[in-house]
Amino acid sequence: MGTENQKIEQFWDTPTHSQIVEISHAHVEALEASEDDNVWQQVGMHHIILTTTGRRSGNKHKCALPIWRDADGHRVVVGSFAGADKEPDWLANLRDKNSNGEVKIRTQEAEYISVPEILEGDERDLLWDQLCEDRAWYNDYQKRTERVIPLIRFPE
Repeated sequence: MGTENQKIEQFWDTPTHSQIVEISHAHVEALEASEDDNVWQQVGMHHIILTTTGRRSGNKHKCALPIWRDADGHRVVVGSFAGADKEPDWLANLRDKNSNGEVKIRTQEAEYISVPEILEGDERDLLWDQLCEDRAWYNDYQKRTERVIPLIRFPE
């Protein structure tokens, strides 16, 4: 899978933080039940199911996330939580130093184990600019919070 045109104009209202959680849960169920393109590609964006291990509970947690591909074709997700000051739980689970660092990624075609890379510094900033050329609403999310919204790469 290459990095074909990924530019998308936002034509929807940004959901609230509680709606984001509800939407993700419902989307995970739909993704697990179907291989249909219309389920795996919402509002023009391909999605993955990310499975993390809870940092407190030790339980497996799944969430549906839209992906963007970097120049090398790697899947990248945005830890924006629509610009909330609190980062999403799945990201806090990724940051947990007590886990082995591996997560499960399910795509429309396959599943794989990945060691996520939380991008920082110049690399993050360069990719952020490229991402926002395709998905300008992430700049709006960044303006809503003091935290630097991270990008996370999931190499295969």
